Amino acid sequence: MNTAVGNDRARGALLGLAVGDALGAPAENLRPSEIRRRWGRIEGFVSDDPAGTDDTEYAIFSGLLLARHGSALDVSHVERAWHHWIADLDEGPFRGAGFSERGTLENLRRGLAAPISAQHRHAWSDGLAMRAAPFGVFAAGRPAEAARLVAVDGRVSHEGEGIYGGQAVAAGVAAAMVGAGLASVIAAALSVVPMDSWTARSLRRAVAAAQRPHPDRLTMERAVRSAVVIAGYPWTDLAPEAVGLAFGAFTAARGDFRTAVLTAVNMGRDADTTAAVAGALAGALNGESAIPPDWAGAIGPVRGSCLPSMRGYHVLDIAELLTPEDPAGAGPAGTPQERVAHGRDPSTGADPASVAAPCEPVRDPAPAAASPGSARDLATAAPSVPVRDLAAAAASPAPVRDLAAAAASPAPVREDRR
Repeated sequence: MNTAVGNDRARGALLGLAVGDALGAPAENLRPSEIRRRWGRIEGFVSDDPAGTDDTEYAIFSGLLLARHGSALDVSHVERAWHHWIADLDEGPFRGAGFSERGTLENLRRGLAAPISAQHRHAWSDGLAMRAAPFGVFAAGRPAEAARLVAVDGRVSHEGEGIYGGQAVAAGVAAAMVGAGLASVIAAALSVVPMDSWTARSLRRAVAAAQRPHPDRLTMERAVRSAVVIAGYPWTDLAPEAVGLAFGAFTAARGDFRTAVLTAVNMGRDADTTAAVAGALAGALNGESAIPPDWAGAIGPVRGSCLPSMRGYHVLDIAELLTPEDPAGAGPAGTPQERVAHGRDPSTGADPASVAAPCEPVRDPAPAAASPGSARDLATAAPSVPVRDLAAAAASPAPVRDLAAAAASPAPVREDRR
C-alpha cells in the first residue's frame, strides 16, 4: 500500500471516529421518534459546540498504548496504563465514561488484576468496540493481527461478546485500510469472531437487512434496528447491538462516509458509539478527504472531561503515530514506538479547554461484582487466527450479496458468553 494513501486512510479512520462520536452524542440513548421530534432528521451537528465523548478519548488512550508497544503489546502493559493514566489518579473531572469502564476501575482500585478486573456486570458492553479502530489502523491489511491486539487490550475490561465486538471492528478497519471492497470488509469482521456468537449473528442480520430493497431511508433504518435491537432492554451499550447497527449503517451507505455516519446517528440507541464505528470504517475505506470539511474542522484536541490524562491530544496525532514514515520525507520520522517514546507523557495533559465535553452519565451506582484473583499475562490467550493479507482484495472487490457466506474461513468457535 502506498504510504501516502495509508496515511490518508489512517487520518480518515480516526478523524471519522471522532466526527461520528461528536455527531451522535446528542442522540445517544434516544429512540428515532424522539430524534425526529427534536430535530427532524439529523443532517449535521445539532450542537453549537460539538465535541466527542469517552469514545474518542478512550480511542486516543488505546492508540497511545499501541503506538508505544506495537505488536509486543501484552496485558501487563495495558493494566499498567489503566493504573497510571486513569485508576491511580485523583478522580477529578472523570465522570466514569461507560459502565464497563466504571466496573473495571472499581475492580482495579480494589487491587484486582486482569482478567479478574473484567469480571463485572457490563463486560459485554461496546466499550472495547468504541476504542478498537486504532488497532485496525496499526495492522492495516492484517485483520487477524488487529483482532489479536485489540483482544489483548480488552482483557483488562471486557469478556466474551465485549471482546468479540472489539475484534470485529478492528478487523473491519484493518481491511478497509487497504481499500478492500465492502463485502471483504464485512467478511474480515466476521472471520475473527465465533460464527455462532451473538456478535456475529447481529452483524449478519443487520447487514442482511441493510442489503434488502426498501422504499425509503426510514424504512431501511427501521429494518436494521429491528434486526438487532432487543425491544425494551434498558441498556443501549450492548456490543453485539452497537456493532450490528454500525455495520448495518456502513452497508446501507455502501461505504459512503456521510451516509454511513448519519444513518447510524438517526437510528439512536448508543448513537455516539455506532456513529463512531461507522465513521471509522468509512473513513478508513475512503480516506480523510471523504469527511465533509466543516465536520472535520469542528474536531479539536480532546478536552479530557472523561480522561483528564488525554487532554490536549488530537485524533490526528494518533493517526500520525500509528502510520509509517513517508519515504519522501513528508511524514513523521521514525517508527511509531520511537515517535511516541519522544512525545510528552499523556498523564501531564495540556491546558484544559474552557468547555467540558460530554461523558457517559453514571446511572448505575452499584459496585461491580468481582471475584478475587491473581494477575495473569493473557497475551498468549488472544485468538490466533491465521493472518490474511487483504491488499489483493482491493483489486476486485466482491459485490454486496449474502455476506454471511463470505467468511469462508471463520475463526474456531469459542465459548459464547452471552
